[in-house]
Amino acid sequence: MRNSITVRGQWMYPRTANVGIIRLLASGALDLAPERVRSFGLSSVNDAVTYAASHGGPFDRTALTPLAR
Repeated sequence: MRNSITVRGQWMYPRTANVGIIRLLASGALDLAPERVRSFGLSSVNDAVTYAASHGGPFDRTALTPLAR
């Protein structure tokens, strides 16, 4: 710690949001059908970053997986 400054915060959502999202999914109230997910294997990380940079829409997701699908 420098100059006795403490920074606290959260990125994006509070911890409790995960449980809420899971409950919405389990109840069927949240439909993930519009989501477009493109998976890349870990060996294709550069391709994944390039793809993600050009597909940054609200329903576009890029995932790194142990095995490409």
